[in-house]
Amino acid sequence: MKSPRPQRPSGKAALAYLVATCVFVLALAVASSAVIALVRSPQPTVADPGRSAPKWVNTWTSMPQLTEPGNMPPAPFTGERAVLVDTTLRQTVRVSTGGGRIRLRFSNAFGTTPLPLTAVTVALPLNGQAGVSAVEPGTLREVTFSGRRSTTVPAGAQVVSDPLDFALRPATNLTVTTYLAAGQASLALTSHPGSRTTSYLRNGDGTAEQDLPGATPVNHWYLLSDVEVLSRPDTRAVAVLGDSLSDGRGSTTNGNNRWPDQLLDRLRGLPGGDRIAVLNQAAGGNRVLNDGLGPNALARFDRDILAHSGVSWLIVFEGVNDIGTAEATPAAQQRVTDDLIAAYRQIAVRAHAQGIRVYGATLTPFGGSTPYDDPAGLRETTRQAVNDWIRTGGAFDAVVDFDRAVRDPADPRRLRADLHDGDWLHLNPEGYRILAATVPAHLLRGD
Repeated sequence: MKSPRPQRPSGKAALAYLVATCVFVLALAVASSAVIALVRSPQPTVADPGRSAPKWVNTWTSMPQLTEPGNMPPAPFTGERAVLVDTTLRQTVRVSTGGGRIRLRFSNAFGTTPLPLTAVTVALPLNGQAGVSAVEPGTLREVTFSGRRSTTVPAGAQVVSDPLDFALRPATNLTVTTYLAAGQASLALTSHPGSRTTSYLRNGDGTAEQDLPGATPVNHWYLLSDVEVLSRPDTRAVAVLGDSLSDGRGSTTNGNNRWPDQLLDRLRGLPGGDRIAVLNQAAGGNRVLNDGLGPNALARFDRDILAHSGVSWLIVFEGVNDIGTAEATPAAQQRVTDDLIAAYRQIAVRAHAQGIRVYGATLTPFGGSTPYDDPAGLRETTRQAVNDWIRTGGAFDAVVDFDRAVRDPADPRRLRADLHDGDWLHLNPEGYRILAATVPAHLLRGD
């Protein structure tokens, strides 16, 4: 039995079939072209605007820490249960990069009660100087927070101001004046005691005043933790994770001659150097492994390094306090050697995860320093072992050999006699200049 012959489609059906086939082929061609274009041509993505648009970059920062009793504001600014009541606080900070728009960050990281800020102004200090109480006439500008003059920083938090049009040149000083009508209702005050810069305290609201006659000088920073600048897209920052050797013990008060300051000065003389911010996240007495003056470096790493705007490079120069405070026994020093190396690896891993290049700085000598130098030389053995690992361990992207730069060639366990401030541990301004000169400039260029 023969199969029935298939029927031919009618004229209309054939035309519809032909049209549908053409549409399908055309759609396939368009889709193929789109795929090819997607592969061959740059596409607009969320990341693209960041390549051409301005971005916020930290230009100044200080490591927040809980204020010790000896570093609290003097009477009458510290009471039995509250601090900075009806107080104006005027501070100067030296920024690194400049720009035409800024914003401030205030920290209540260690506060146990809310921090009410009644009014804040910025200005240029008189004659551009650090540590002065007077400002240049006509430069005072009010700072707002969500459009309001006042704000309250919750316990453990920070607050960012509204952007403010304010011309700020690179490597210049900025005055920030804060008034607290009610003060902070506890003695848990967030500060940076090692400011090496003079601040001023006075009762009453002086935020709009050109000078603060009769104000009390103190060499500490309080509450202010960051200044940011709206910057060119190619502006980046190098952060420093360190202790008193980076915080500037032995440097000149109001001289801004810590080694990170002098690194900034050096970079400004290099092509593109005015677009590199230097962020000093160091504090005297700080340790990598254990809390001391401020939280240990591992605990504060996210807040002090990873959370900051525009950081591309990190210099790790910390560990002397861990060695010097560990017991001078073979077992204790072996533990601190192993633990420091493990901690450095952790820091590098966490920074690399955020695309930050990490440079390890060798630990400088402390021979002759009381109480770090021990008669048997066990701590020196640890320092040498840690430095050997920094140089050869491979965890860091590069090495900055501070040890070699400032040690005494005739006695490598000691600093050069002309470079320390008298305690055989901390450097003087010339010693810090040499550290700044030791950082290879090529490490802060490109990727």
